[in-house]
Amino acid sequence: MPERAFKDKSPMPDAGLLAEVLGKSASRWEAVARFVETEHGPIQWEWKHYSSGWTLKALQSKKRNLFFLVPMEGAFQLAFVFGDKAVAALEKADGVPAAVVAELKAARKYAEGRGLRLDVKAARDVETVKALVKAKVETR
Repeated sequence: MPERAFKDKSPMPDAGLLAEVLGKSASRWEAVARFVETEHGPIQWEWKHYSSGWTLKALQSKKRNLFFLVPMEGAFQLAFVFGDKAVAALEKADGVPAAVVAELKAARKYAEGRGLRLDVKAARDVETVKALVKAKVETR
């Protein structure tokens, strides 16, 4: 995986910097963001700086984390946390590769749920993201 972008605390990234860093993968990020806003919005986008660098949080209704965007040089990851209901829904969902479900089920369970990081490298990954977001939203 490429190196993480935006490690320094200053400046805080914006849409222009993000598009520049993502490069060719920016179109996949735009497809994800457009889907989330259209199907599950309004979404509040909030940049947070952690010890590893800047991360963009997608918040539904200003409080529910849908996922975290981890910007990389020319690529990006999305990080999710799923509760038991969402994991069960994803086992039955269309559009989620068996390998993704297996990785999620194998993830360590915490009080807030099971974590999953997905490298979004191709159009098929955008479709997987849509299924993941849908399961998360529908299993509140």
